[in-house]
Amino acid sequence: MEDLLAQAVVAAEEAEVFTVSSEGTLVQFEANRLKYLQTKQQTSVALRLIRQGRVGYATTTDIGERRNLVSNAVETAQFGMLAEFQLPASGVYSPVAVFDAGVVSVANEAMIQLGEEMVASVTAYTPGIICEAEVAKGTVSVSIRNSRGGQADYRKSYFSLGIEGSLVNDTDMLFVGESVSSCHPLSNSGAVAGAVLRQLELAKDRASVPSKSLPVVFTPGGVASALIEPLMAAFNGKTVLKGASPIGNKLGQAVFDRKFRLRDDPTVGYRPSSRPCDDEGVPSQCTTLVEEGVVTGFIYDLQTAAMAHTHSTGNGSRNHGGLPLPAPSAFVIAPGDTDFTEMVQDIKEGLVVEQLMGAGQGNVLGGDFSGNVLLGYKVENGKIVGRVKNTMVSGNIYQALKQVAAIGREAKWVDGFLQTPPIYCPGLSVASKR
Repeated sequence: MEDLLAQAVVAAEEAEVFTVSSEGTLVQFEANRLKYLQTKQQTSVALRLIRQGRVGYATTTDIGERRNLVSNAVETAQFGMLAEFQLPASGVYSPVAVFDAGVVSVANEAMIQLGEEMVASVTAYTPGIICEAEVAKGTVSVSIRNSRGGQADYRKSYFSLGIEGSLVNDTDMLFVGESVSSCHPLSNSGAVAGAVLRQLELAKDRASVPSKSLPVVFTPGGVASALIEPLMAAFNGKTVLKGASPIGNKLGQAVFDRKFRLRDDPTVGYRPSSRPCDDEGVPSQCTTLVEEGVVTGFIYDLQTAAMAHTHSTGNGSRNHGGLPLPAPSAFVIAPGDTDFTEMVQDIKEGLVVEQLMGAGQGNVLGGDFSGNVLLGYKVENGKIVGRVKNTMVSGNIYQALKQVAAIGREAKWVDGFLQTPPIYCPGLSVASKR
């Protein structure tokens, strides 16, 4: 890295070398059987430089081609964007625990057994169900060096368990699923399978709902599938700079219900989306985005922060090895003070949504969502009475989160990037085909 950086500095005013190496093992089950076990290793090197005020960039996964990175980056600089930023100098990084050596020592046989246990539990409970399952583990090593003396190194581990099941009976299709992830090794396959068994139990009976405005309780999975994508776009500093964010000019204003609080926090220990610094070497921080319904901040990388005349929030992300862009690391919705059971008991007629399909196909920037209920249940007189079919839920997140009936007391991590409790919306548009 040092040699490459020294070569780049000769040709440019500033330069940065970003190296990431990963090794992972994936155990995949398909149609209730082990399909394959695969281990992959990969290393990529990216060079970003500032030459004559413009950004040049080149990347490779071929170690033998590293010598061409400087010339390739210099060539792209003539067409690159104007650099509004300076690379960060040497700084202090607060420790963020993201590595557990125990992940590396988990044997492949143990991973296979975890998958077999999940599949066996679900298929024994519901004969005829077809399951796909995954067990994954791995490590990621990141190194950053730049010409201003900035440097960062960290190693992260990850482990995940997941299972999905589908049950088809003529035209009736039922989909269930659950997954968990951590930087620690996971061994409790029963907890993952148990969540799926709960879904199957609630889905045993069928129920229908009328087409009208109804109260809806989104479980953590429902929140992730319906409400989060528009929020991620709205709080992105690049979207704000373009004037495309509906809340970009509402800093300090009450946009959401007072019960709603949101932050981006990559400093939570042993979460796969946590890290001591972002992909530009900026120290990680907890960034409050909404406090008691009031918009308090946005997320930025170095370039967008400079253009907005503010500081990077440590959200520079090189998605798939590209140039850094602002992106959330770990969205955290603060829990409230209501149990999920209390939410359901409050509803005379309504829905519990576990998963929406296609919710992000509407006007995401405007906050609109509309999707088919892939898995959801009807609530009648305070009790879940059965699974709904051919049902759509639609709304606008700014209206839905402006008046929230309740926020759940217990939060859950979903897909490793979101921690959220259930959210109870008093009225959303529901359309049902009977």
